Amino acid sequence: MFYLRLPARLRPPFAAELRAARLATLRQDLPTAFAHLERAHILGQRWALPHTHTHLLMLRHGWRTRDRREILGQVPRIVFGFFLSFFGRVPTGNTGGANVSPEQPMPIPQDLQQLLRTGSQ
Repeated sequence: MFYLRLPARLRPPFAAELRAARLATLRQDLPTAFAHLERAHILGQRWALPHTHTHLLMLRHGWRTRDRREILGQVPRIVFGFFLSFFGRVPTGNTGGANVSPEQPMPIPQDLQQLLRTGSQ
């Protein structure tokens, strides 16, 4: 099965996380901004376009914070993440940052679990 676009049901919470990340960045609260990008990543990682978009935003965050590890870690995630999610092969719950292995499954926060359960239909 091919996964490209986020289901309509998940678009509002995904957009809310991206909006919260943008607002936190404007407030110069960069750790909170990245935490919202991680939550957006969890919501969108099964679908190629939102998954790639989140990694691009994480790359931009790394650039803003001059975090070399994040910058270098996001480049392969952008390329390979698109194809892996397109073919439905992503580790559940992975937060997407360069501080974790791209293949490591992780626990999903309770509120996101509920969204993903109802959003996958």
